[in-house]
Amino acid sequence: MRRGHGDRGVASVWTAFAACALCVVFGAVLALGQAVAARHRAGGAADLAALAAADRALWGEPEACAAARRVTTAQGAELLHCRLTGAEAEVTARVAAGPWAPTARSRAGPAAPPAPVPPPPVPPVSAPPPPAPAPPVPVSAPSVPGPPVSGLASDGAGP
Repeated sequence: MRRGHGDRGVASVWTAFAACALCVVFGAVLALGQAVAARHRAGGAADLAALAAADRALWGEPEACAAARRVTTAQGAELLHCRLTGAEAEVTARVAAGPWAPTARSRAGPAAPPAPVPPPPVPPVSAPPPPAPAPPVPVSAPSVPGPPVSGLASDGAGP
């Protein structure tokens, strides 16, 4: 019996297992990518259909939903639900892609009026500080010709 040759060919088996595992992972990534793409297509179809229905809202629900149906059909999707409330449209669309059939819901309507902007806050009113007193101004007596007033000397000499 030959010794040391019992592992012969094992690398080929491991390579085959690794290739199979990579194929399974690759297939799962492709399937996930297909599901995500289908979801995005359904979302886009629902958004466009809701916009079309909201655009025709003034002509009534039958005309608005007919416009939504035309848009979803053009996008390769199916319109499941269409409802008009006032000027706002709500639409549900489905896209069938492989084993997946994701649905998406969308609403569209007129923009809400902007909220009023509040006025800026007014700082509290406080009493202004009192004005600073004016410094005393030296007043000199006017020199008026005439007799001196009693008790005062006009030339600095006493009485």
